[in-house]
Amino acid sequence: MSADRPANSPAVNPGLDGPRAAGTSTRPTRIHADRAGRRLEIDWADTHSTVYDFVTLRWLCPCAYCRGEAGMPGWLDSKPTLTADQTSMTGIQLVGQYAVAPTWGDGHQTGYYTFDALREHCPCPECTRRREQTGSAGRSGHLG
Repeated sequence: MSADRPANSPAVNPGLDGPRAAGTSTRPTRIHADRAGRRLEIDWADTHSTVYDFVTLRWLCPCAYCRGEAGMPGWLDSKPTLTADQTSMTGIQLVGQYAVAPTWGDGHQTGYYTFDALREHCPCPECTRRREQTGSAGRSGHLG
């Protein structure tokens, strides 16, 4: 199933019925890539809504190239200046029943953004406040 839709088309309903369906806080009911608005909108089964701007989402890329592996730093660790192509989403695909994989304007498409991580890093004021209160705000900025 594809989450790839034009900015003004209906959103995707992943229709999750698998093992993660029990955790409603990490089960999306709607995922919409608003390319014109440069944001990813996610509605969750527990009625919470998350909105990521594309720049923030690109900085959170969890792939090995961006984050590093085997003790080596990733490309994003070098704090590059991101170009317009690198922060323009050209497509997005569902990955099983647990993640989405955006395709960026520069062709990068190897980051699997899990629903758990997208919810955990929700940038809304309520979730930001909760992370600050529980001390989880000091974690690394990537999704992984």
